[in-house]
Order: sequence, then structure tokens, then C-alpha cells
Amino acid sequence: MCSPWAIVKIAPTQNGDNKMINRIVLVGRMVADPELRYTPSGVATVKFCLAVNRSFANAQGEREADFIDIVAWRQSAQFVADYLRKGRLVGVDGRLQIRSYVTQDGQKRKVTEVVADNVRALDRGKDGERAPGSQVADEAAGDEGPTGGENDAFEGQ
Repeated sequence: MCSPWAIVKIAPTQNGDNKMINRIVLVGRMVADPELRYTPSGVATVKFCLAVNRSFANAQGEREADFIDIVAWRQSAQFVADYLRKGRLVGVDGRLQIRSYVTQDGQKRKVTEVVADNVRALDRGKDGERAPGSQVADEAAGDEGPTGGENDAFEGQ
């Protein structure tokens, strides 16, 4: 069992390669509008939550969803804040991060979130406009537009 308060240092193998993978790819709908903030040094960050449907039904035959917290930084954060709103279908490529902290009243807290490397709009907004980087099929335009992150895993790069 993992202890949420343990800090473990992983020693690299003989050749310095850990051979470990921490990669998350999600497609879901935004639960609420994103919250854009800036660090004291001026770096943009945004938090939002994705509802991701499970691929199976429960015992009652109903489909359930997981609600996953996402954090994006810099250009990805600005993209999310500028173009994405509640209800939009979004693709996220990132890594799982588990961090802990102590509140002002001394309570230990543990947070599990996905740190997004790339964020893409996968549908049209309510007004029918495509966000830059949208992956909606558009035979007439044929253009892809800019991405919501520095590396674009959804484009196969």
C-alpha cells in the first residue's frame, strides 16, 4: 500500500534509464468554466475538471463517469482560458501527479491531478466556431490551426 506521506527517491539503473512511464490521455467534457490564475512570477496556470465516461455499465446498467482534475501551465493554460468552456469536448495529454500539503490548520491533504502537456478542443463551441487547434472534421476548411500546447501528441508528433 502506498503511503501518501512517503517521499521515495528512485535510483536510476546502471545506464541511467529508469524505463518508467507516466502518461495519461483523456477525452471528456469540461464540468465547469476554467479558472485562470497567474503565479507571482507571471506564469499562467489553469485548473479545470473533465467528466470522462467509463466504457462499461454498472450493475444497474447505467454508465458512470469519472471526474478528473486537470492543471495546465503557460501556453496550454492560456489556450484553455481563451477558448474552452463548460460542456466542451476536450482531449488532454499529460501525466499523473500526486502531491501532498499541510493546510494552515495542520491537516494533511493529498491531491491527485493530471498535469496537461497538450489540450485540444474536439468539438465546436455553442456559437459554432472552432477553437484554434480543434480536431473537428471540417471538409471545407481543411486547416488544423495552432495547438494548445508546445508538443502535439494528438497530431501524431
